[in-house]
Amino acid sequence: MRFYDIFNGDADGICALHELRLAEPQAGTLVTGVKRDIRLLERVPARAGDVLTVLDINLRDNLPALHAALERGARCLWFDHHAPGDIPRHPNFEARIETGSDVCTSLLVDRYLKGLHRAWAVVGAFGDNLVTAAQSAAVPLGLPASDVQRLRELGQAINYNAYGETEEDLHYPPAELYLALSRYQNPFEFMADEPIFEVLRGACADDMARAEEIAPHLATPRCAAYIFPEEAWARRVNGEFANRLAREHPLRSHAVLVKAAGGYRVSVRAPLEQPAGADALCGRFETGGGRAGAGGINQLPEADLDRFLRQFAQAF
Repeated sequence: MRFYDIFNGDADGICALHELRLAEPQAGTLVTGVKRDIRLLERVPARAGDVLTVLDINLRDNLPALHAALERGARCLWFDHHAPGDIPRHPNFEARIETGSDVCTSLLVDRYLKGLHRAWAVVGAFGDNLVTAAQSAAVPLGLPASDVQRLRELGQAINYNAYGETEEDLHYPPAELYLALSRYQNPFEFMADEPIFEVLRGACADDMARAEEIAPHLATPRCAAYIFPEEAWARRVNGEFANRLAREHPLRSHAVLVKAAGGYRVSVRAPLEQPAGADALCGRFETGGGRAGAGGINQLPEADLDRFLRQFAQAF
């Protein structure tokens, strides 16, 4: 019997796994990658008796690999908040999937654990830009506002680290970042004892300063779109920049496009006051998807730029 922990490399995926393994320790193989590296089950050579735990990656995009693993006799527990498509019914498969705009994988694991490691769920929710949900989850912790703000900063820093074309763009490989977190039950001790938090926070501030020098390509009272150059800093910061825009302009939708070979990589945020439609918009394009409040397109061809901008302006 072998154990595999398969998780998104962003704050939500990392914190969800951390919560779960603090409560249910298990030495297994880590399978993860950059934020948009989501077809992770293809990397798992599952066989009879193996146990797969999957967190914060889309079921729909991994369905063929899941069916193959189940047919070979593996067991799988799946936590996620993205639109799953058809959920298989199989005696070896358990799905804990919800797609509401106020839920993320860290909060689903928190519910599963009955709040056992709530502080890390708050970190994950803040990282996923679910500010209201994170603040509500933090209330039972009885923390002063300054400590809640620190959890928010940690979530944003971890999430910023996930964005890039490859792990070479990142400051820390997600598996390495998870292993560093895994030594701490208390996120405040992690921030105090590890240099990682300050490194990420400083690097994010530097990249964000560059992003703020970019003028919007499209701007109306209801939406704004930015086009970033094909550079590592732009690939790293596009997600957190989109999240910041969403927080600062909650009635407006946002798109951040990063130039890539032959086209663009796209991040979309629906208005925070009405977090719906991002997944539907991105799903109209071949490599697009996401959830109601936030979506993306892995490869938008250059020829589709004008069509995307038109549909983006119309969608919200």
